[in-house]
Amino acid sequence: MTNLLRLETVTAANFDVAIGLKVRPDQEHLVAPVMKSLAEAYVYPDTAWPRLIFDGERPVGFLMAFLDIDFAGDGKGADIRSGLWRLNIAAGEQGRGYGRFAVESVAAEIRRRGGTRLTTTWHPGDDGPEGFYLGLGFRPTGETSGDQKVGELELGKPDPLSSAVHPSGVDGASL
Repeated sequence: MTNLLRLETVTAANFDVAIGLKVRPDQEHLVAPVMKSLAEAYVYPDTAWPRLIFDGERPVGFLMAFLDIDFAGDGKGADIRSGLWRLNIAAGEQGRGYGRFAVESVAAEIRRRGGTRLTTTWHPGDDGPEGFYLGLGFRPTGETSGDQKVGELELGKPDPLSSAVHPSGVDGASL
């Protein structure tokens, strides 16, 4: 990992790069492919926040956040949440801090928008990413979303300076 980490919006110019990102074969059952995420971003343009992760000029991953959704899905709007919807780190790039960078980037965007918590889901089991999320400070809520566990990371109160983003694309506040 270098100091040149950044997020890029998915565009026509980098679309093929995005859909070419693949997780390890043993992880394919844990996360949807980037192509599905981009289709969902097209269908939900007001809530989806898809981004490519680059280390210098090298694409190393993809993330998609959800912003201000009715998490209960009951139409009442009583449980509005934002968080990490998808995280795909390329097979040969895992274990280098890119997943942490992705979570920090989503946290920074949520803080920038005034949010104080980051929600995500993961497939339970020994082969899943639960250890990664717990290691970053996520706590299971006891809820499930489909067959996935729901976890949350408290971000604290928004800092009025949090809109000052570092060149890396992540604000100065820690997770």
